[in-house]
Amino acid sequence: MSSSDIFIGETIGTALLILLGGGVCAAVTLKASKARNAGWLAIAFGWGFAVMTAAYISGPLSGAHLNPAVTVGIAIKDGDWSNTPTYFAGQLLGAMIGAVLVWVAYYGQFQAHLTDREIVGGPGAQDTAAKSVEAQEKGAGPVLGVFSTGPEIRHTVQNLATEIIGTFVLLLAILTQGLNDEGNGLGILGALITGFVVVSIGLSLGGPTGYAINPVRDLGPRIVHALLPLPNKGGSDWSYAWIPVVGPLIGGAIAGGVYNVAFA
Repeated sequence: MSSSDIFIGETIGTALLILLGGGVCAAVTLKASKARNAGWLAIAFGWGFAVMTAAYISGPLSGAHLNPAVTVGIAIKDGDWSNTPTYFAGQLLGAMIGAVLVWVAYYGQFQAHLTDREIVGGPGAQDTAAKSVEAQEKGAGPVLGVFSTGPEIRHTVQNLATEIIGTFVLLLAILTQGLNDEGNGLGILGALITGFVVVSIGLSLGGPTGYAINPVRDLGPRIVHALLPLPNKGGSDWSYAWIPVVGPLIGGAIAGGVYNVAFA
């Protein structure tokens, strides 16, 4: 794979990943969406299918890492870090593009949600407004969850551990079951397996933090949230933002090391 193939493949694939994954979060969250309140099951399966779709499309170009933690895990397995910056650059750019596309696709719903008195407060506001104000005081605006993750209970050690554990499971599954014949990305069957592993992680380990398990999945859309002209959008919760970046990288690195010791 050439550097240009890797960059293009990761940009396209990660953009699709965030478009479909962020899209299900928007569908479930935003008040004027037909899928509002569809629940955690919809989100878990939405993200799993997003990973699978993006992997099948980008796999022939880049191997469909779509996640810096995957890139790190494979680099540790192979001992080859030469393409890591190219992967990272494409993944971050793609994540930002995908987040912008979610905003475009749900533009009217974002406007309606963020100007609704029940959501952002004002005369006649309901409990939802109180919850929104409380969230904004903690640094997270009322639609940040469409773009990025956040913990239900703020406990730095637990939140970091949750992201490490979830990403470790993801990477160990990829390294042992999901790689293509060259061992540098997801294979045809591996993309399907990985999609269902993501669903499993979401259902079993996603409750505490929203399971970023991917640094750019969280960071790219969080940057876009900070930049977009959304009314009453509140903060982007930068005090938490390092956890879904550092945790998955640690989890991916540990999985790469465990693979070399136990399976190689």
